[in-house]
Amino acid sequence: MEREDNMIDIDIKGITPFVTNQEIELSIAKALEAYDTLTSRKGRGNDYLGWLDLPADNNSSNQDRMKQIAAEWKSKAQVVVVIGIGGSYLGAKAALEALVHPFASELEINEGPRIVFAGQNLSQDYMAELMDLLEEKEYAAIVISKSGTTTEPAIAFRIIKNHLETKYGKEEAATRIVAVTDKSRGALKGVASKEGYRTFVIPDDVGGRYSVLTPVGLLPMALAGVDIDQMIKGAAKMRGICMDRSRGNIAVQYAALRNLLYGKGKTTEILVNFNPKLQYFAEWWKQLFGESEGKEGKGLFPASVNFTTDLHSMGQYIQEGERIMFETVLDIRQANRKYSVGSDPSDADGLNFLAGMEVEQVNKKARAGTKLAHIDGGVPNIQLEVERLDASNLGALFYFFEFACGVSAYMLGINPFDQPGVEDYKKNMFALLGKPGYEELGAKLKERL
Repeated sequence: MEREDNMIDIDIKGITPFVTNQEIELSIAKALEAYDTLTSRKGRGNDYLGWLDLPADNNSSNQDRMKQIAAEWKSKAQVVVVIGIGGSYLGAKAALEALVHPFASELEINEGPRIVFAGQNLSQDYMAELMDLLEEKEYAAIVISKSGTTTEPAIAFRIIKNHLETKYGKEEAATRIVAVTDKSRGALKGVASKEGYRTFVIPDDVGGRYSVLTPVGLLPMALAGVDIDQMIKGAAKMRGICMDRSRGNIAVQYAALRNLLYGKGKTTEILVNFNPKLQYFAEWWKQLFGESEGKEGKGLFPASVNFTTDLHSMGQYIQEGERIMFETVLDIRQANRKYSVGSDPSDADGLNFLAGMEVEQVNKKARAGTKLAHIDGGVPNIQLEVERLDASNLGALFYFFEFACGVSAYMLGINPFDQPGVEDYKKNMFALLGKPGYEELGAKLKERL
């Protein structure tokens, strides 16, 4: 089940002890039916399929505007605050963690301003500590929200907007704020129009967790120096691969295999990486699959681990705990840098047998040894292989998982593009905070506390 596309290959040898070839073929046939539902645009939630065409339809003038803002702010902002939550922050965070030097600030090798995030939590300590930074640094802000009324980013934007206006004055503050929001309606759009902020549009037919290839994700990437043209090109190439209706389609295969294992009682999928740069990619992946599939009493539970780090914490459970899980391993074939193990005359640590070996070679052997151990322990293993971690391949990964998620959710017979359960906590929070219109619910909830 490998495809010579130079983007992503899939290795399923790690599931063959647990399933039969006939079961695989039957599941692929079901996945192709779900593929038809997705690509015909006739399934549930089909008014949110704009992301399917994003790599082909991306507006080049939008990209030019993003680069212009990046060039302007590079000279006037040491820090850019990205305000958003969920899909309005996780894609950008994933890309920056994957592609930007982790010690860029300390080494003063930044391609752009330092990107920090706000509105992704309600921690008072975090907000206060962020304001300590913004008090000392020249900064600008991107606020990302379709409506402008989502509680966490709305609170953060109110605080940061007031601080910007106090620090720079209203006129200059307006040049330091960009809003990524709805085209024509919503509270944030109204504020942006009134204050004269530059804006980018979140398309009506693209939901938050599928928005990484819109200005939601691309603008913060551009500001950090990520090559967004290559990001889009990689996604476009992957779109061509995913649109091929065949049993060799890797997105169809992945959707088929995860649903096959789910049907065999493997109710948890662990996304595994052996590169810490992918930690937040896994967080993005968890939202994508968790919100898309976790409804109507169905769906795999998406979890993630960072190996080899978590082999020293979660490894024991994965090896010998309940047999309810399988692993999907992201395998980056080539490291971007080279570093070798040195020799020590005393060999006190007994590692001279590794002298001259690249650290990544050790990592690969750890990966192989872990795979075999976990399979022997009853954990099926799907391996997704990418040549290297760069903008093009990351764009391909984003699109691959979005497409596979749509297919997989339709295999479950659910709507991949809504999230009704998310609204429940919001109603309760508003009621307990005393928001007008929620008084009756507030009284009932307080009796239960």
